[in-house]
Amino acid sequence: MKVIKRDGSIVTYDRSKIVTAIEKANAEVAPEDRIARDRIDAIIDHIEAQNRSRMLVEDIQDMVEQGLAEEGKFHLAKTYIIYRYNRALVRKANTTDESILSLLRNENEELADENSNKNTMIAATQRDYIAGEVSRDLTRRILLPERISKAHDEGAIHFHDADYFVQPIFNCCLINIGDMLDNGTVMNGKLIESPKSFQVACTVVTQIIACVASNQYGGQSVDLSHLGKYLRRSRDKFRKQMAEQCAGQVSDEVLERLVQERLKDEVKNGVQTLQYQINTLMTTNGQSPFVTLFLNLREDDPYIEENAMIVEEVLRQRLEGIKNEKGVYITPAFPKLVYVLDEHNCLKGGKYDYITELAVKCSAKRMYPDYISAKKMRENYEGNVFSPMGCRSFLSPWKDENGAYKFEGRFNQGVVSINLPQIALLARGDMDKFWAIFEDRLQLCYDALMCRHNALKSVTSDSSPIHWQYGAIARLPKGASIEPLLNGGYSTISLGYIGLYEVTKLMTGVSQTQPGGTEFALKVMNRMRKACDDWKAETGIGFGLYGTPAESLCYRFARIDQERFGTIKDITDKGYYTNSYHVDVREHIDAFDKFTFESQFQKISNGGCISYVEIPNMRHNLEALKELVRFIYDNIQYAEFNTKSDYCQVCGFDGEIIINDDNQWECPVCHNTDRSKMNVTRRTCGYLGENFWNVGKTKEIKARVLHL
Repeated sequence: MKVIKRDGSIVTYDRSKIVTAIEKANAEVAPEDRIARDRIDAIIDHIEAQNRSRMLVEDIQDMVEQGLAEEGKFHLAKTYIIYRYNRALVRKANTTDESILSLLRNENEELADENSNKNTMIAATQRDYIAGEVSRDLTRRILLPERISKAHDEGAIHFHDADYFVQPIFNCCLINIGDMLDNGTVMNGKLIESPKSFQVACTVVTQIIACVASNQYGGQSVDLSHLGKYLRRSRDKFRKQMAEQCAGQVSDEVLERLVQERLKDEVKNGVQTLQYQINTLMTTNGQSPFVTLFLNLREDDPYIEENAMIVEEVLRQRLEGIKNEKGVYITPAFPKLVYVLDEHNCLKGGKYDYITELAVKCSAKRMYPDYISAKKMRENYEGNVFSPMGCRSFLSPWKDENGAYKFEGRFNQGVVSINLPQIALLARGDMDKFWAIFEDRLQLCYDALMCRHNALKSVTSDSSPIHWQYGAIARLPKGASIEPLLNGGYSTISLGYIGLYEVTKLMTGVSQTQPGGTEFALKVMNRMRKACDDWKAETGIGFGLYGTPAESLCYRFARIDQERFGTIKDITDKGYYTNSYHVDVREHIDAFDKFTFESQFQKISNGGCISYVEIPNMRHNLEALKELVRFIYDNIQYAEFNTKSDYCQVCGFDGEIIINDDNQWECPVCHNTDRSKMNVTRRTCGYLGENFWNVGKTKEIKARVLHL
């Protein structure tokens, strides 16, 4: 049996600790009030007879008290309660020592694995983690109601970002970058005026990104279309300068060519500033800013030609990569890229198809960009196309007092996620019991989400001037309350969910892609969506159903449930639950069918969604990938590719590993030929459709394009 301690850590059950605690109480009472050792053993036997794989330490102690009372040892029970109370006081005085010391000794594996972008060895990162451990402890013991802390510890729900809850900060946002560039901003008490050129605008954007990242704990997104105006300013400046320098000496055609060449250098240098500063700046939490760049060419944009140049250069530089400490080009973790497909660039003969072709090359080599279909997004969000926040959550449509839609300058207050498979495990196939438990869990999530909301109500604009006073979110006066921005749907707050596949399999016997399973899965999704809509109607707060809360949470929920319910085939035996509404990776479904099927869940999951497909190395078959991109535009709102590519573990090169003249795999950069120190993907045709059985007796699976 595993015991869940008050700090959330899990230890192996130790019978002797219960004996020691009772005997310490025994020593404090008169001989006639003491309990014999055989009766102590009987009480403990009763606890062990529950045959549970996990128990909270509080539950064990409650059973001890009950056992002492049933033995008629009321004075002893009172003494034991006092002993517990005194121990609780000691714990409340200091409960973070060991977790912090293990962090400093680099022995805290859970923290080391929690965020791959944060190195727990670095002093700045350790400082953030130490503060986080203190915050997590205060949150669990003092700030959250006991039932919510208990539900989190038992894996019924997950209270995200408890390590930041003690601070008056929020999750993620869409920076109002257009307003900050046009009207200026203030950083560290210094006025930053509207830039006069594209390259200066790029520098200002990176400084804003770093400042915003240091005052919130989630991701942020920046719409790069606001930079087109500043590129035109650079063009006009270059044209004026060259016209003065070359007056009467060159033709207008030559003059325009010189201006264009100068402008290309400006674009290259500005985008390089964005890429390198984002990857070299360190925020106060010890990592690069968690930022997404939104690449959207809008037909009604007066600066669309300038923005096409910017987007093209962003993709070119991402395709090239960024040098690591060994001088090898690798794929940077940030900024993440989201590319919008529209009629003019969806690879159907549009004016900007050439940029999408570059995006496809980039996806094949570097994974990013992700893709948003403007066509499908308009269907789902009242005709609007806008960026997801850095964490992939979406805002709900909101109109200002003039009836104009507004998305930038808005934010997410926080996330609480529900463990769907655990509800089915408790219901044991009883559908009525399932829905009853589900309703209780939804109420629990609502209560936890309101804790997040209420914690922000007392925040004033002074807590983060860059957000509240100088334009990232608003331009409030000093000392003003941010509460109006928490209500009326201006900001959102998110209900996440994990394991639609597993809950469907447990309750119906089939996955959500099969008849019977699909209907049940949609019913579960629609109930969560209705809960969010009802909560919004009741409170005026912008609740949203959020489909991509955390990859690591898939493992946490599954681990907790495996310890509690045992190893269950196709459920807990995998060591993870399937993220949100996604189809299980082991199902025989091709990329096109997967996107088509999952698109119906994206429409319901309005507070955040993304679908992905695993694809082989596609560098030699871009046509197959282009076909999939065309399909995305017509069929699904938000999608990404998980591309399997070659990787050299010696130098970090993530390009294509070659075969040398000696018929060996060889890294073209460091010339490593040790096969054990490189990952080499299979070379295939890249066919993404359904496999089929051949007619031979061997029953080998063959692709329709290449017989493999």
